[in-house]
Amino acid sequence: MNQNSIPPPPSQPPSNSDPRIFHARFITTANVDRSVLNNLITLYSKSNLLSYSLRLFHQIPSPNVVSWTAVISAHTNTLFALQHFVSMLRHPTLPNQRTFASLFKTCASLPSLSFGLALHSLSVKLGVSAQPFSGSALINFYCKCRLPVDARKVLDEIPQKDEVCYGAVVVGLAQNSKPIDALSAFADMKCSDVRSTMYSVSGALRATGELAVLEQCRIIHAYAVVTGLDWNVIVASALVDAYGKAGLVSDARQVFDENFLSMNVVGWNVLMAAYAQQGDWNSTLEIFNAMEAQGLAPDEYSFLAILTSFCNAGLVSETHRWLNRMKEDYGLEPALEHHTCLVGAMGRAGQLEEAEKAALTMPFVPDAAVWRSLLASSAYHKAPDLARSMAKRLLEIDPHDDSAYVIAANVLSNAGKWDEVAEVRKMMKDRRVTKEGGRSWIEVRGKVHVFFAGDRRHERRVEIRAKLVELMKEIEKLGYVPFCDEMLHEVGEREKKESLRYHSEKLALAFAVVSGAAPPGKPLRIVKNLRICRDCHEAFKYFCRVLEREIIVRDLNRYHRFVNGSCTCGDIW
Repeated sequence: MNQNSIPPPPSQPPSNSDPRIFHARFITTANVDRSVLNNLITLYSKSNLLSYSLRLFHQIPSPNVVSWTAVISAHTNTLFALQHFVSMLRHPTLPNQRTFASLFKTCASLPSLSFGLALHSLSVKLGVSAQPFSGSALINFYCKCRLPVDARKVLDEIPQKDEVCYGAVVVGLAQNSKPIDALSAFADMKCSDVRSTMYSVSGALRATGELAVLEQCRIIHAYAVVTGLDWNVIVASALVDAYGKAGLVSDARQVFDENFLSMNVVGWNVLMAAYAQQGDWNSTLEIFNAMEAQGLAPDEYSFLAILTSFCNAGLVSETHRWLNRMKEDYGLEPALEHHTCLVGAMGRAGQLEEAEKAALTMPFVPDAAVWRSLLASSAYHKAPDLARSMAKRLLEIDPHDDSAYVIAANVLSNAGKWDEVAEVRKMMKDRRVTKEGGRSWIEVRGKVHVFFAGDRRHERRVEIRAKLVELMKEIEKLGYVPFCDEMLHEVGEREKKESLRYHSEKLALAFAVVSGAAPPGKPLRIVKNLRICRDCHEAFKYFCRVLEREIIVRDLNRYHRFVNGSCTCGDIW
């Protein structure tokens, strides 16, 4: 057989073939096209054969922008990408939008913003920053660098936005705790008739979970069903997470059961987390065992859910046992968050000295969450000296944590230590720390209504206040007594009671009643930006009896599910 009878190699090798075989076949041909060599560079990098891709690049006599982009993309996860880029400019060859996309991915992992900002400037000068491919990578860069406002600006500057651009900004804003902006971007995407992806839908669901806006979650769920994305495992897991964070674990479980066969460990974890947030350790443990029965290996997040459920239930021995099992039986090293659960469980159980010892002897430097947990436990168990000590430790980490000052002052005042209360307040004043204003919100027919303490701005304020006065009279008949703290020595009892009556969560509840926020038999749901105060917590235990309704309040720390005059938190939060 002569050489002319040998068939030429295909322009692209099979996806599962070794690129070296494909390369060898091309060496036997007389004329190797540069585009083929560029493809080979990419193939070598995808096969983790970076040395081959770099060697092949150096064999190209006149590399073009595609050649340079291929070798830069091959080294995206290393600083070699930036070195090749500098060499490219010296060659000189100008980058295109795909070159910039690879470089922005590299810059997102750098400790400094400087190179990424310089690249952004260059992309603007070359007129490629507003192109979808590079624009979406730039959005991702700013989101990874915790600059969500800049990411949104980049999106606004792209004239032809595609689903990748919108997906990047929705996910990025949600990950940067900008849930309202993320939902706004998702709404803009739908208004622009841009196709949704699993990323944009899951990002929007993450935003609804952070806000705990149930109706928005259901709207996006319906949209996912219409588009067929509800069967995607990423979207399904996000739905489970969103319903769980909205406090409706039954809805989360229903979505999970509908997608049972496709669920990976992430989906199982978010379902366990939903039960754990409610302190339902029995259900959390049941899901954990079922996951193992399906042949899935639990990870550190699985154990965090288990430990959180035990912590919220105040089960010290079980928390300790499962922390040991995590390491001994599963070979997983507990992180700071896992040890924090043990400290929290001990604190809830009143084992304050043991909890402090556990915090000081754990193999990690305790963070603010550890001391904040112990501070809350000290307050509940009326241990003023320990509370003062925990507040001091917390303020060493975060001197502007207003909750530390407030909780410490409350505990000390209840113990009658007024000199120390004055000292705490002076420290707060000297450091110019102001107490964050409490606000609560409730969703009614797709609209979110926000209330502040003493709020008089709502259009139905007269009805709301009248209903609240009515409810307060009803619960007082059942035995409710306002919980009065240190403010009583400064103001009269009447003024104090008046102040307590119009806290934001009480106003939100009154609005929920007058507006018919939920159909009969369904729970009323309120979200609060701060820790619910002790008086409101006590009042809500009576409200649920008067209204004969389940009430769910999600505060800064956890979920409070008020049913039949009690709360699932066990009065410790």
